Amino acid sequence: MKNSGIPGFAMSGSLRAVWRGLLCCGMAGFALGAAAADKLVFCAEDRDIRPWITRDGRGLNFELLNRVARQAGLRFEYRQTSWKRCLEDLKQNSVDGAFGASFKAERLEFGAYPGGERADPRKRLNMDRYVLVRPKGARVDWDGKRLSGLKGPVGVQLGYSIADHLRSMGVAVDEGSPGAAELLRKLLAGHVEAVAMLDGEARSLLAEDLRYAALLEIVAQPLVEKPYYLLLSHRFLAARPELAEAIWQGIEQVRESRDYQALEKQ
Repeated sequence: MKNSGIPGFAMSGSLRAVWRGLLCCGMAGFALGAAAADKLVFCAEDRDIRPWITRDGRGLNFELLNRVARQAGLRFEYRQTSWKRCLEDLKQNSVDGAFGASFKAERLEFGAYPGGERADPRKRLNMDRYVLVRPKGARVDWDGKRLSGLKGPVGVQLGYSIADHLRSMGVAVDEGSPGAAELLRKLLAGHVEAVAMLDGEARSLLAEDLRYAALLEIVAQPLVEKPYYLLLSHRFLAARPELAEAIWQGIEQVRESRDYQALEKQ
């Protein structure tokens, strides 16, 4: 996916005011000179979460953030690692931000969401949903309110928030799989009766592998839909609150631009 400009994209009045505030506070030198001096380092998971994040450093989250950086005169560097390590690096202030994070109250100790303790969905990077994948012909089902036909745990990826959601419904969870492909292999091997996965990655894997497509299916009703955010480190937020807010506002404005929305629809 090629990075492109933002035809017709301009800062809102509120965002321009933030950047004027940076100038007054002497912070524009950081913002506008970031490419030559400071840079912001963001981490993400080193696995495919399509269409948002891919292991080769592409995907719509990267595209959106790159557009924000160009618009604001900033420079973002990306590091991909395990999600657990990414969050730990954020907690230790080893990175300035971590993206691809849904809201979990426990994650507030690792970093800050836009909007604080009640994360503002208007400043999300994207929406995504979890779906239930089962063997074709299996009795396991989800009607939007209740799981039925389930005798054992549901498989989920390690560290993913859907595990807590399922537990809150009284469903046992198997968190032994680090990635989506491993999760589907576990399902095919009969170690679990169903798995909960992000919709885009589930559909991509079923489309790419004829074995998956022949033996597995996605339950039509999604388990849950959630916004996903850029978390910023507590140290960065404390040191540069105006810049942090400008980045989050930039995410909202780029995401709502016609040019980016057209790209997302593709």
